[in-house]
Order: sequence, then structure tokens, then C-alpha cells
Amino acid sequence: MFDARTFHGEDTLPHRQVNVEVVVPVYNEERTLPESIPALFAYLEAYFPYRWSVVIADNASTDSTLDVAGKLAATHSRLSVLHLDEKGRGRALKTAWLASEADIVAYMDVDLSTNLWSLLPLVAPLATGQSDVAIGSRLLRGAMVTRQWKREVISRCYNMLVKAMFGNRFSDAQCGFKAIKSGVARELLAEVEDNEWFFDTELLLLAEERGLRIFEVPVDWVEDLDTRVKIASTAAKDVKGLLRVRAQRLLYLSRRLTHRVAHRRSVEKETFNTDVVPAETPAKERGDVLLRASGDGSSSMRR
Repeated sequence: MFDARTFHGEDTLPHRQVNVEVVVPVYNEERTLPESIPALFAYLEAYFPYRWSVVIADNASTDSTLDVAGKLAATHSRLSVLHLDEKGRGRALKTAWLASEADIVAYMDVDLSTNLWSLLPLVAPLATGQSDVAIGSRLLRGAMVTRQWKREVISRCYNMLVKAMFGNRFSDAQCGFKAIKSGVARELLAEVEDNEWFFDTELLLLAEERGLRIFEVPVDWVEDLDTRVKIASTAAKDVKGLLRVRAQRLLYLSRRLTHRVAHRRSVEKETFNTDVVPAETPAKERGDVLLRASGDGSSSMRR
């Protein structure tokens, strides 16, 4: 029988003690912030059972995004603002997640393309210790997606390419809706090289390579036609990222194979050397060694 007094799940806390931090990376979103942040707060205050906080991560915006974010933070005690001098969603998430003291860190796109009702199903498997990483998926059965056919085709082709190159099990690498345990994030981020849009894919490939548990949530997702993402150039950079990671893995496997071959040869050489009889060995002892090596001991001589 389950006894809450004696149960101690590994890195699992009672839900009232779990602390979740949601990062919202932004670039030139002065018009979107005043609408999306209050909507996010309304959902969290009404329906989210865990302790929570929100961070706006400003990626070197050139408009008044930083000022707007500061004014919002002045009216919400659970909201803070992080400013970066360089662009890059991956860079913003690395900086915010590594600085976080929360148990679980998450992020979502500022346009709230993903329905907020998916946030609790995203975080719950991490809070209960059932998964290490959780991602929203627009390609799972049950997802409801509204977007232009061009972006739909590019997204599906990209995810098919990822699967063809790496045989991964997750379905949607680029949905801007993810959560991860903070301890896991700190381990993985040290090895994630990309600081832009390929960050998501590289993080997931690394997590799966490490054998971590990735949970997927089918989401309702509506495309933001005012997006700052340049689809063509982003897709090209993503493909370059895939080729880089693939080359790194092949190089690692090649070095590992070379090391194994060298080790085997070293062992065989040592074994051979132990069977060689030094020339200065006395004749009687040399004969005894040779007899033992050939399997013709004294007992066989008596026969």
C-alpha cells in the first residue's frame, strides 16, 4: 500500500512544493506582450496547481519590447525580465534556464500559438517523476493545427529528415512548447552548441541519445502570421545543424571503434609476451615452461 509518510520518489516533490518557471523568449514583440502575458497569468492563477513564475527573455530587441516588459513586471510580482545583447532563442533559453532555481523550466512562444490548456499536461509528467523532458507536438494524433500549407509541408519534411538521419522516436522537434527538469537541463545544455532555432532539435537528440524519457503532448496550435521566423533561412540552418550533429556522432563512433581495436591488440600483445620464454632462462626451467605451454605436462610424459 502507498504510504505518503515513507514514500520518497527520486527528485519527486509533493505538487505544492514543485516550482515551475516559464520562459517567454521575445524579439521585437512590443505589441504582443501586453496581450499574451496577462493571458498567461490568468491561466496560471486559475488553473495551474504548482508554484510558478514567468521570465520574459528579451533577445536584443530593437523596439520598445524591453520597456514594455519592464512595465509588466512592475505590476506582477511573479514576472521578471532578462535582457540579452545578442539574438537567438537558444541563447535566451540557455541563459534563463541555467539561472533558474525552479525544479522545472519550460518555455512557450510569446504569440501563444499553442493553446495554454496544454501547459499542465506538459508539466505534470515531469513533476510526478514519469519523464525527464516534455514537448508539445503538432504531428501526433489528437493535435489540432491551423497553418499555411507551405509551413505544414516544411515542418513535416524536416521532421521526416530528422527521423531518417537519427531514427528518433519524438515526432515534432520544433514546436515552441517544451519543459524539462532543471537538473537534466543543466547536464544537457553544457553540450548543446546551437544558440538559435536548431537549439530545440539538438537538445532533444542529445536527450534521446542519453536514454532520457521524452513525453509528448498533442497540442492545439494556430500559426501566427506575424511571426518573426524566416522560414527558408531557418530551415537551411536547421539542416546544417543536422549535418553537424550527424558528423559529430560518426566521428565519435569512429574514435570509439579505433580505441576498441587498439585495446584488443594491446591485450593480444600482452598475452603473447607472457607465453614467450626469455633466452636467459635456465634450460630445465625453459623446458618446463615449453611443456606447459604446449599442454604436455609431466603427467602426459608418464603416459
